[in-house]
Order: sequence, then C-alpha cells, then structure tokens
Amino acid sequence: MISPDYCVMMARYNAWQNNQMKAALEALSHEDLTKDRGAFFGSIQKTANHILWADMVWMSRFEGTDRPDGGFAESTQMTPTLAAWSVERFRMDGRILNWAENLRSVDLVGNYVWYAQLLKADMSKPIAQCVTHFFNHQTHHRGQIHAMVTDAGGQDWVSDLFLMPEQGPWL
Repeated sequence: MISPDYCVMMARYNAWQNNQMKAALEALSHEDLTKDRGAFFGSIQKTANHILWADMVWMSRFEGTDRPDGGFAESTQMTPTLAAWSVERFRMDGRILNWAENLRSVDLVGNYVWYAQLLKADMSKPIAQCVTHFFNHQTHHRGQIHAMVTDAGGQDWVSDLFLMPEQGPWL
C-alpha cells in the first residue's frame, strides 16, 4: 500500500506545511489564535495543539515509547503559548522525519495492535493504514487551521503537495 519513500515524502510535507503554518500563526494576535471559531476544537491554537498531541501519540505507538500525558480531552491544551507550541512542533517534525528516513519496507507490513483509550478498546489494523491515517490526520486538521487563519484575515500558505520544493528547510 505505502512505502518508506512515501513516508519520507509525507514527513517532509508535514514539516514544510508546519513551517509555513507557523509563520502564518506568528503574524496573528493572541486573540486571533485563541478565539473560538466554531471549528471542532474551537480555536486555531487548540487545533494546532491537538495535531501536536496526536502526532506524539502515533509516534509513541510507532516507536514503542511512552505516550504523552493526557488524553483526547486534554489534547487541545498541549502547550500554553504559540512559542511553546513552535518549539514542540519543531522537535516533533524532526522526530517524524528521522523515523520515516529509517523505515524499511518490512516495517510497513502486518497488523499493528494497540489499546485505543478514546474508544476504550483493543485495536488491530494494518500498520500501513495506521501510518496513512497519521499523515492524513495532520493534513485534515491543518486544513481547518488554514481556513481559520484565512477567516482571521491572516496570510494563507501554499498547501499543494505537488508544489513542495525538492530541497527545502524541512526543519
């Protein structure tokens, strides 16, 4: 279904998008970042925090490391400020890229089994499907942020995958 090359491309895309999104968020006021805009998680900042938290959860699963504190309900409070979010986002994007660059084809074969706290159930899904979901989840919620930034009068950014530079400041 997917390959290590796909994962590297998506990890680069994720970092590229987060770099652009960070610049757009830094141009907004604190009020614009925290205003409830009617999105699923309410504000731009809460949505950005949720993406970061979910990335930490999935990476802990993929790497077999400890998951972040808190559950789904606390995900929107991952970091208290944009500056704190920026530091953690940078670290997470580096972690994702490093993980992707070290994947082998065999790592993407078979089922992954975990306990989903939100569903209170054991889960078993193809690892390739879990990795695809991981990258789709980022893109989905970043799209919500893109819409909220535009609504706030902020600067949008290029999000088309085919326009991603071949070489770039991924981190």
